[in-house]
Amino acid sequence: MEIFALGEGSYSVDATKKFIPFNPETDSKRDRPGSLFIHVNPFLITTADDLIVLDAGLGYKDTRDELLLHQHIRNAGFDPEDVTLVLMSHLHYDHSGGLVVERNGRLEPSFPQATHVIQKDEFEFGLSGKSTSYHAEIFEALQNSAKIDFVEGSGEYKPGIKYELSGGHSKFHQVFWIDIEGQKVFFGGDELPEPEQLIRKFVAKYDYDGHRSAELRIKYGKKAAAEGDICLFYHARATAIGTVSYQNEAFTVSPV
Repeated sequence: MEIFALGEGSYSVDATKKFIPFNPETDSKRDRPGSLFIHVNPFLITTADDLIVLDAGLGYKDTRDELLLHQHIRNAGFDPEDVTLVLMSHLHYDHSGGLVVERNGRLEPSFPQATHVIQKDEFEFGLSGKSTSYHAEIFEALQNSAKIDFVEGSGEYKPGIKYELSGGHSKFHQVFWIDIEGQKVFFGGDELPEPEQLIRKFVAKYDYDGHRSAELRIKYGKKAAAEGDICLFYHARATAIGTVSYQNEAFTVSPV
């Protein structure tokens, strides 16, 4: 198994929920009052049977009109056409924008050969248009021309890949464990998005259920420490891939 962080960069997002590229070296946070600043890291995992993408980023393009996500996959030595599985924690825009790419004025699946594993209720809520955190046109495009395996609740998707309906950050958020070839990987999406959220205990207003999310972070952190999981931190500033230790009621995270 190989694991790659497909860093899509840093962004600010304000009340309009628009994501604006932010370069910490040249841009100032003072020029963007009222904004949250986030980092976006989709992941790529290779196994003997699959090429797996975990969440799909914002879908930003480079100067050649190519998805950054696609370019990063090629830089890792693979082709986007070879992706077989896309595992989605949830469908907020900063996680789902890269599921599609605009070509000739229409949206097409970014990974046309892949099976997309999505919680059914999360997809239906995204389609409903009830929240601006979701872009329904993405899901309409997928519905028309992508292969989707809708899952419900918690279970085993296939040998070595388990999912759990967590429901903290969004109502139908899910997390994944991949246990293949002697390695165990945990992907917590936005339930455990960055190492700092293990170290700084808090309740976030941007979560669907902030108290549940706070409890889940501790639960998943302790489980990862006890079982030696490699953790994938989607919004990490620096350590996107790391292992967790828990001693004396405190967490530490080490890069892999």
